[in-house]
Amino acid sequence: MKTQDSSQAIDVYIKIVVLSVLIVASYLIAKPFLLLIIWAILVAVTLFPFYEKVLNLFKGKKKGLVTTLFVVALLAIIVTPTVNIASSVVDSSKEIISSFNAGTIEVSPPNQSVKSWPLIGEKIFTAWNNASIDIQGFIQKHPDEVKSSAGWFFDSFTGLIGSVFLSLIALIIAGIFMSSAKGGYKTGLAFAEKMMTGKGEEIMSMCINTIRSVVKGILLVAIIQAILAFIGFQMIGLSMAGILAIIVMIGAIIQIPVTLIVIPIIIFVFSFADTTPAIIFTIYIIIVSLLDNFLKPMLLAKGLETPMIVILIGAIGGMMFLGILGLFIGPVILAISHRLYTNWVNPDATI
Repeated sequence: MKTQDSSQAIDVYIKIVVLSVLIVASYLIAKPFLLLIIWAILVAVTLFPFYEKVLNLFKGKKKGLVTTLFVVALLAIIVTPTVNIASSVVDSSKEIISSFNAGTIEVSPPNQSVKSWPLIGEKIFTAWNNASIDIQGFIQKHPDEVKSSAGWFFDSFTGLIGSVFLSLIALIIAGIFMSSAKGGYKTGLAFAEKMMTGKGEEIMSMCINTIRSVVKGILLVAIIQAILAFIGFQMIGLSMAGILAIIVMIGAIIQIPVTLIVIPIIIFVFSFADTTPAIIFTIYIIIVSLLDNFLKPMLLAKGLETPMIVILIGAIGGMMFLGILGLFIGPVILAISHRLYTNWVNPDATI
């Protein structure tokens, strides 16, 4: 009897070791593509309701062709504004570098009202005024600060462009996932049932609602604000429209009020533009900065009870851990983890 028990224990141990080796090996093999696959799943889950409506228009016929056209249309929608903003950033950077090398770069002097800003007004006014008098001398006097600021921005920009390129690939993969959504859902449901017996359907529903709500409520709102802000910056004649639009989008994603970002821009616009265009721009950009107050309750609140602090931590922590792509994935992962934890500590509650 003891020999049989010992033999069974050895068999179980060997199975655990073999299974562990297979899991680790599978992870290492899939690791280079893991973020891409996760991003593709998020995109597929978010876009599936729209894809299903398009598919129903054709009554389920020519599914492959419809899927291809759907993905191509989305690629075009993403590529067009991305190219415009990236082109603006590149042109602005070239203009700044060439002006600096030629000694013709200029910074408009600050408005006297800058001094009245609480806590930081005097320091900002002094630094801004010194830069407007002699920008080259200002850069030579503060080389470390200028290098770190410029380095942070261009690292963020290249990371963002890389994320957009990754998103394009993920969108193509998401098209494949959406075309076989039923099989994927069944697999996910079976896995959820293994995790929490009897609550697989609820877990799947919660995960889908969380992903769609976070992606629409955080990411889509940020993209809308960035595009509208870019249009305003272009119309008022700001040479760094693309750079400023990217800053608006990053700020909106990590939950920094966009109004705080655009106030210095408004002040700068009043320093060079005529009064009437500057007032029109101010009204427009303030409306854009406040859009999230109207859009988030409509997009984020539906089907989602995750506290905003969880979303904020997910965005900032995701960016620190995974770079720009983490801004998109972090809030979703943390929101799902929060809901699973809530259900774990209170199993009688509805997910």
